[in-house]
Amino acid sequence: MLELAIARELYERYPEASEGRLAKIRSHVVSRQSCAAVARELLLGEQLGEAAAEVIGSDELGRIVKSSNVTAALLEAAIAALFLEHGYEPIAGPIVAAFSDRIEYARTTHVDHKTELQEALAKSGRSVSYSVLEVEGPPHDRHFECAALVDGDELGRGSGRAKKDAEQAAAKQALATLVDQ
Repeated sequence: MLELAIARELYERYPEASEGRLAKIRSHVVSRQSCAAVARELLLGEQLGEAAAEVIGSDELGRIVKSSNVTAALLEAAIAALFLEHGYEPIAGPIVAAFSDRIEYARTTHVDHKTELQEALAKSGRSVSYSVLEVEGPPHDRHFECAALVDGDELGRGSGRAKKDAEQAAAKQALATLVDQ
């Protein structure tokens, strides 16, 4: 439902945009990271915490309601429940409204460095792979360091709280390295 509502909105809002550009925007808008951000804005974690306080211990519940994966999944489940109860048309507008800031951000700001790097390298028949160099912290609070390897050579290194974020940072640095070569 989320992808359908966002894809339809993007198609109608930006009819001049290419299919590839719309797909990149949609991909960012419906990502787990965006869903978690919208869930936080809607205070879904807090609502879950209040509803589950008597069933789950406070330490575990605190970790659960702060988890981006849990809050994103909670939002997706809420959208599915609303669809089953009300159908597509009544919920499409509120979905788009909830994700409106994410749409604008993805359209004007978001850069997918991994895709840009892959596309830049494909022009010259080269390829990129990513390697996790280091993982620190407990499972609920990890920190990753990754390298972007272009034809076996490390061209970029990055870190982040998620493996995907570390890879994006490594790709960004690799792109900068390619420009300097």
